[in-house]
Amino acid sequence: MFQKKCDKNIARTIKLAKEMIELAQTGYEQQEDPGCGVLYGILLDSGYRILDLAQKEKHAHVQKGWWDNSINKEIL
Repeated sequence: MFQKKCDKNIARTIKLAKEMIELAQTGYEQQEDPGCGVLYGILLDSGYRILDLAQKEKHAHVQKGWWDNSINKEIL
């Protein structure tokens, strides 16, 4: 199946959101002042929100028959 550029971007967004969540969790554990806690709290919240939106969009593309599962192996 032909990989759509929009699907690749969604997959990249999912990967980026997961990296944001991972960094936020690590940063929060290693924080040394309250400002860091705020920063990583915002990063964590944003990562989860972006991940949720991207996964919903991926699901919509799957339902339309657009999603090529080889994208998962290539990007995710």
